[in-house]
Amino acid sequence: MTETNKLNVMFLGTCLPRECGIATFTQDLVDQFALIKDFNSPKIIAVNNNKTYAYDNKVIMQIEQHNRLDYTRVADELNRSNVDFLIIQHEFGIYGGESGEYLLDLAEELNIPFLVVFHTILTKPSSKQRYIMNRLAELSVKAITMTQNTMIDLTLSYDISLQKIDVIHHGVPFVRTGSREKLKANFAIADRKIISTFGFLSPGKGIEFGIKAMCGVVAQHPEALYIIWGKTHPVIKQETGEVYRQKLMDLVKELGLHDNVKFVDKLLTQEEVVQSLVMSDIYMTPYLGKDQAVSGTLAYGVGYGRAIVSTPYRYAEEMLGEGRGMLANFQDSASLEASILELLDKPQLKREMETRTLALGRTMMWSEIAKRYAVLVRENINNSYLYTRSVI
Repeated sequence: MTETNKLNVMFLGTCLPRECGIATFTQDLVDQFALIKDFNSPKIIAVNNNKTYAYDNKVIMQIEQHNRLDYTRVADELNRSNVDFLIIQHEFGIYGGESGEYLLDLAEELNIPFLVVFHTILTKPSSKQRYIMNRLAELSVKAITMTQNTMIDLTLSYDISLQKIDVIHHGVPFVRTGSREKLKANFAIADRKIISTFGFLSPGKGIEFGIKAMCGVVAQHPEALYIIWGKTHPVIKQETGEVYRQKLMDLVKELGLHDNVKFVDKLLTQEEVVQSLVMSDIYMTPYLGKDQAVSGTLAYGVGYGRAIVSTPYRYAEEMLGEGRGMLANFQDSASLEASILELLDKPQLKREMETRTLALGRTMMWSEIAKRYAVLVRENINNSYLYTRSVI
């Protein structure tokens, strides 16, 4: 605590303008912490990937992902600072070493309490992945997951005590925007039924199955328009260029869907993301992988009360339960088509679904989520675990 009796919280993870979902997550959470009265303006330790970024003044330390010495250096700086608490965003791929093991160098040197937010929870982790997450949880005061159904994996697959685990939803930003009708009019699509997907484009998103589903949808609803918002994921673009996007565009041409499928190839602003959702009649995530424990894009769809069609990956199964969405089969365009048509053909069903989804979505605004994190910080700021930690 400083002389002002306000808490100093630091955040560790990727940070904007780096193009990364965790960077957006970090920024949104930091922005809300800045509004909580008993906290000083929060600061960030940004993890870089061999690139230089023009960070704002919230970033006061940086770690080069593959420079192992940076991790202990930052731990030492934190221990000598007036920082009261650290919030770590964990994803295997953003830290250095095998499965991001360099992060443990930092965690094991820390003399301040921290909590860790697990963004990926694999059902079949390698021994190294299991060890890293177990050790991070052991050293932390809390391990955060974003769904109830991943708690059992953290206990059984990673041997993390249930007492250490807390569930906090993925946050959703609040953006004032026009109505669905007004936004459609602004985009000159007032007479269309809009199905949409947004986010970084990559092969795991299963967009090809969404496009194929449009063949049957358009046969009954020629006014339907599937808008695919977002640029190719930077890592995918670096490795393979625009091969996946071109494959999708070729598929649209092959199926004769040029009037019913549209690509918006750009990095969306937060306002544009929300506008893309609000104007949508149906939001769709046709992802290929069962194990996906969190989806920020689906969280946004729930946050804004959309009728959602999704494949049944783990996050979708939980978020779309109790009538909040429709689950189609993996890699099955006919199943996606049937779900879309049911919603387009049954407006009352769609309205009821939107009402149920919005009820959950209201609890997921970042202003509410930040309060949950703030409570955990206050409760654990002087946690006695620091005096009982084993020496490594």
